Amino acid sequence: MKCSKCSTEVRDVARFCTRCHATLRFECPACHHEQRQGGSCEKCGVDFMKYLSSMITVKKVEAEHEHVRNQRRSWFMKQILYFPITGGLHLLKDLFHRKES
Repeated sequence: MKCSKCSTEVRDVARFCTRCHATLRFECPACHHEQRQGGSCEKCGVDFMKYLSSMITVKKVEAEHEHVRNQRRSWFMKQILYFPITGGLHLLKDLFHRKES
């Protein structure tokens, strides 16, 4: 098999060109079908870039949600530690604020 970029002869099982390191095999992120051309899947028709950008967006939203959850948990733990000093005033404020919202 020849590399499409530099025309170097490479083995059929190679994933990358040994000379120019161009990708020779592409795997569909949705159905895991292997093919020689990138862009869109020959089997299921998924556009690789659109699929990956949507997956990145989903992971970003999940990470932001987890960050907010961890911030909330951290604030709550601080208030429990400060309870002997503040008498739980901030915890009571938060409790009443949640009921109003």
